[in-house]
Amino acid sequence: MSIAFSFIPPSPHSLSSHSPSTPKSIPPFSFSSPSLRFRLTPTPSPFFRINHRADPLFILHSTDSSGGSFGGHDDGSSFGGHGGGGDDNDKHDGDGNGDGENNDGPNGLNEALLLLAQAGRTLESVPADLASAIKEGKIPASVVSRFLELEKSPFLRWLLQFAGFKERLLADDLFLAKIGMECGVGVFTKTAAEYDRRRENFFNELEIVFADVVMAILADFMLVYLPAPTVSLRPPLGVSAGAITKFFHNCPDNAFQVALSGTSYSFLQRFGAIVRNGTKLFAVGSASSLVGTAVTNALINAKKAVNKSSAEEIENVPILSTSAAYGVYMAVSSNLRYQVVAGIIEQRLLEPLLHQHKLVLSAICFAVRTGNTYLGSLLWVDYARWIGVQ
Repeated sequence: MSIAFSFIPPSPHSLSSHSPSTPKSIPPFSFSSPSLRFRLTPTPSPFFRINHRADPLFILHSTDSSGGSFGGHDDGSSFGGHGGGGDDNDKHDGDGNGDGENNDGPNGLNEALLLLAQAGRTLESVPADLASAIKEGKIPASVVSRFLELEKSPFLRWLLQFAGFKERLLADDLFLAKIGMECGVGVFTKTAAEYDRRRENFFNELEIVFADVVMAILADFMLVYLPAPTVSLRPPLGVSAGAITKFFHNCPDNAFQVALSGTSYSFLQRFGAIVRNGTKLFAVGSASSLVGTAVTNALINAKKAVNKSSAEEIENVPILSTSAAYGVYMAVSSNLRYQVVAGIIEQRLLEPLLHQHKLVLSAICFAVRTGNTYLGSLLWVDYARWIGVQ
């Protein structure tokens, strides 16, 4: 970066006796303000050189390439904030709690654009919401690199067309693997938990067991999807939006997720993430339970029709009470457990330690999520019996 100052004397004769071999004495010039200090002296230094020309023009060039916005401090540290300088004590994250991902302002923007250029891409070739976030400096180069890697797969490129999947895949490249883990182990762990709680009554209550497993399979996907950390690419709401709508719009998807540089979440917003996901999971739980209990009652009625002697022994599962109970369970127990797993255990603890060892990271995530799923099954059976729906 070069900074030039030009001083034009009032008359051509004022510099007539001045030449490079006989420099005149130039008094030092200084300027200071609460946020800016600048001092100019005629002494040559590695950062400044004075050029003299035959015409009446005096030019000062700055050859400092440290990246600071303007000059430097006396102690050698540059200032200029996001221009590449800045005091180490002034660095802060987007969350105010030491968890922001550093984007370094314009430097981060330049790195993101450089990655696109190296890949032969332009801002116009990426999705509009991602391009806008890159222009505003909200997206670090690591997210752009992950986007370019994901686009190499035809299936992932198709998923990136959906905003929800795009935000989650950019935040966690193992997001789809975690969905597979949940749905894959859901049947086995929930069946095992049902057997552990019911023991000798397992086969006598097989219809209820089936209903629980069906509810779990339908809900497992949303339990991974909703609390997953995201890279927010949502545009701001219009001025006509209500205060409550704006508040929940600005809440993170996971209450414990790491905030990117330039983004901050207050304690109230993080609590709002729990409330918002809780309402969604209540709807998901109620709907999945409604389907599961309806299927169960249909099987029970079919069994009664075939075996008349068991008509009085087998009772239909209460649909509305069971659906409401499962919705509350997912809104409270499942919501909190999966937010902790995704935001604290995986993103804050495991990912920083094992981000270079994806296989090991996947294996540990599999173990953590398997244990969490099994624990959830046990809690549901106890909760359902406690409130009297089973």
